[in-house]
Amino acid sequence: MKRWRFFLFLLCGSSAAQALQSEHAPAAPNDPIELVRRFVQTDLARSFPKLRAEISIGDIDPRLRLAPCERTEAFLRPGARLWGRSFVGLRCLQHPGWSISVPVTVRLYGPAQVAAQPLPALRAISASDVRPEEVEVTREPGGVVVAAEQLADRICTRSLEEGQAIPLNCLRTVPAIGQGDPVKLVGVGSGFSISTDGIALATVAAGELVRVRTDSGRTLSGIARKGRVVEVSF
Repeated sequence: MKRWRFFLFLLCGSSAAQALQSEHAPAAPNDPIELVRRFVQTDLARSFPKLRAEISIGDIDPRLRLAPCERTEAFLRPGARLWGRSFVGLRCLQHPGWSISVPVTVRLYGPAQVAAQPLPALRAISASDVRPEEVEVTREPGGVVVAAEQLADRICTRSLEEGQAIPLNCLRTVPAIGQGDPVKLVGVGSGFSISTDGIALATVAAGELVRVRTDSGRTLSGIARKGRVVEVSF
């Protein structure tokens, strides 16, 4: 009787150990979900080493009937990027082969510049208007401002709420000259310079070409400079 009980003890102990090992066993090396996850982690570590990442891998469409495959690889399709809601390709390298898309959501967090107070649109943003804060940078398709220096001579085309990160794609260069502005035309030639007044015919940033109508009615083109100055070379 004792031997029988001892045999049952060994049998139950062995089953429990096998169940515990199965529960904590690592995923199979060819597990498609884990393959995609490792691919995403590697790509993000290379592309955004200083950002904290949260990765969510979606399910493979259960309606797909894929042939068994022992050699698969994950890849990014042309034009795709791991930013917000994305897709990662997964293909079989064996005959007959197949290729599918796996949905992936990537959220990246890091330091950025946020509005320290409500900011109206089309107003120049100074360093005192922003503060550093960790945000989800992937909430904006084009990224966000991470350094105050990126705001020099820039305006944002939309209003911002306090605490909102500043999207890069809303920034525009502050115009040096506006259409209809009175400007000073400065002409420079070999050994001489002249100046006259005129009216700008377009809105441009510093360094851009602008046409100006002089008081005499003549139209000249020159390079816009800060202070409503247009340089014309002769």
